[in-house]
Amino acid sequence: MDKESLVVTPRSPIGTAIGYMIKRWDKFIKYTDHGHVEIDNNIIENAIRPLALGRKNYLFAGHHDAAINIGYYYTIFGTCKALGVNPYDYIVWYLSKVPSLKTLDIAQLAPDAFKKSLNVNT
Repeated sequence: MDKESLVVTPRSPIGTAIGYMIKRWDKFIKYTDHGHVEIDNNIIENAIRPLALGRKNYLFAGHHDAAINIGYYYTIFGTCKALGVNPYDYIVWYLSKVPSLKTLDIAQLAPDAFKKSLNVNT
């Protein structure tokens, strides 16, 4: 890149790319110093893709309130997924607990509380 940067026009597409890379070279090769660092962010991109698609889909929810409700469901299911909890089992557990709970104690019905109850019961 150092040699090529001397022969290409700096404002050409390749010159711009080379200049960009030369300025960031130290940061770019940082991943070679540590075996646990990924060269790309595909893992994160794939993890947030459903959220990005969901945002796009909210535009077609039919009504603003419906879009808000969809957002709630995505939040619950996303939290269950992050905790390794089966969403169906969580919803069944939630619906069995909610009638006997006071509004102030609603945090006791969060997906992490369900996961803790599973650990206690095993």
